[in-house]
Amino acid sequence: MIAELLKGVFTAFFDILNDASVWLVLSFALAGTLHSFLRPERLQRMLGNGRLSSIMRGTVSGMLLPICSCGVIPLGLGLYYSGAWLGPTLAFMTATPIINPAAVLLAYGLLGPQIATIYLVSGFVVPMIVGMAGNRFAGPELRAPGIEEFVNVPAMERGDGIGVVRKFISGLHWGFMELGVMVSRYIVMGVFLAGVIIAVIPRTTIQEYLGNPGMISLVGIAVLGAVMYVCAVGHIPFVAALVASGAAPGIAVTFLMTGAATNLPELISIYRTIGKRAVAIYTLTMVAASMSIGYLTNVLLLRDFVPFFGSNHATGTIGMAKRLIVAAPKPLEYLCSGIILALVVHACLPRIRQLLTGAECSR
Repeated sequence: MIAELLKGVFTAFFDILNDASVWLVLSFALAGTLHSFLRPERLQRMLGNGRLSSIMRGTVSGMLLPICSCGVIPLGLGLYYSGAWLGPTLAFMTATPIINPAAVLLAYGLLGPQIATIYLVSGFVVPMIVGMAGNRFAGPELRAPGIEEFVNVPAMERGDGIGVVRKFISGLHWGFMELGVMVSRYIVMGVFLAGVIIAVIPRTTIQEYLGNPGMISLVGIAVLGAVMYVCAVGHIPFVAALVASGAAPGIAVTFLMTGAATNLPELISIYRTIGKRAVAIYTLTMVAASMSIGYLTNVLLLRDFVPFFGSNHATGTIGMAKRLIVAAPKPLEYLCSGIILALVVHACLPRIRQLLTGAECSR
């Protein structure tokens, strides 16, 4: 029994890690490149302030990137530790996994224009609300510690005058050996916990609950979406099946948002790298906003909703969406998973050396 459970945990763990690892490696590289090439003064003007326009920039930038909720962690934290305020950072990290071109196309093809339009508008409104809450309720974590000193360092001392190649290499070093080492262990910890949940609570049990419209509540679907790990695109067909079986449209909208934008790897990473107040603002605002939109969808916007499914239109839309989804080869997934695990080992080396030194001294 225990052996089967452990096998299920590690199978789920590696499945999730392999799905996310390519995006994580790309995100570490992109975050490092932005950190190296994007001048702090410019980032301060764009995202390093409390203006509504900064939150809007963070939201729109996130909506245009087809990256999963794990892949957005390095990018969001890279912006934060390069000078972005907490509000624009959280808005970016909320918008990116919720809305991307493939998800929008699938939503219109499988859920119909009514739910899909509410989903699209909510994908802009909710990150804006999360961003405003981040700026309003943040404490010292409103800005990354030491960021003002970094911005005020003369350009030559920051290395702005070095060549492009050296600058790119410096960015990759920061993205992997600083940001990657700091974040990877928390991502892997969250992925492992997600694997435990999947192994302990089989998908069939979750599907049985979600497949019974009479048992589903907005609170239940919001909490379930917040702790589950789901792909930003892969869960749309499942939600479409729920709606076709009789689930209320508000349930679909709530799960589309919380399922994609909140998961354990992301929440643990925000908690350990920014702080508990940041993760509380993010989670509570996200869940409350998605539940409110789901409630308004049920009682006001789509009170007389009729499930949509047009096979011809859906088939064409799915084909278009598939062309926008990049599927990495399995060997590349395994390689990137190995890189993530190597970063975790590197992060744990000082602690391992300390334990070994203590063991030798006690002899």
